[in-house]
Amino acid sequence: MKIPQAILFDLNGTMIDDMHFHLDVWHSVVNQLGAQLSREQVKLQMYGTNPEFLGRIFGVNHFTPEQVEAITVEKEREYQKVYKPHLRLINGLPQFLERAQKNNIKMGIGSAAPPVNVDFALDNLNIRQIFGAVVSAAGVQKSKPDPEVFLKVSLQLGVAPENCVVFEDAPKGVEAARNAGMKAVAITTIHETEDFKQYTNVLFSIKDYTDPRLTNLNP
Repeated sequence: MKIPQAILFDLNGTMIDDMHFHLDVWHSVVNQLGAQLSREQVKLQMYGTNPEFLGRIFGVNHFTPEQVEAITVEKEREYQKVYKPHLRLINGLPQFLERAQKNNIKMGIGSAAPPVNVDFALDNLNIRQIFGAVVSAAGVQKSKPDPEVFLKVSLQLGVAPENCVVFEDAPKGVEAARNAGMKAVAITTIHETEDFKQYTNVLFSIKDYTDPRLTNLNP
């Protein structure tokens, strides 16, 4: 397997195992707002930006922009409060990042999360300096599965898309990688391996970064 020139990471659910916390908080929030959805129904809608997520559940114009902003600010405040005591990199990722640095593999982050959550993770974990490019929801016009976020990261890193490998926990993220012309590794923190089977760009699925197959990408 060819060693990539750059490795691109999604953040939530890919570098930190926090998607169950997001799901718990969103499930509570949307049902308080009257959605009456199961946890599984909420999970299926959890991709893209927060305004897009709310638009899929309630309708695009159900809330004013000011209401959407107030809802998402409160949701992220609650998420950070409940998740912060558990904040850590996924098992094996510190060593994986260290090997990539030694191998001179460039690294970047392409996330649909708002900047406040990206900053929350990178600064509390003190890992921002590792990444040559960080693009969040505020840096793109179109969300995943549109490839914009990953193409922006690869451009900032100076690496052609075909020489990048994306790590993603969500099918729509893997689809965005495919649309960018990039291979992907799926991490099964919240989705199962079969959820990614339709995507031909997936090299393989991993539970965490201790998977021995990763040495073929980052020896």
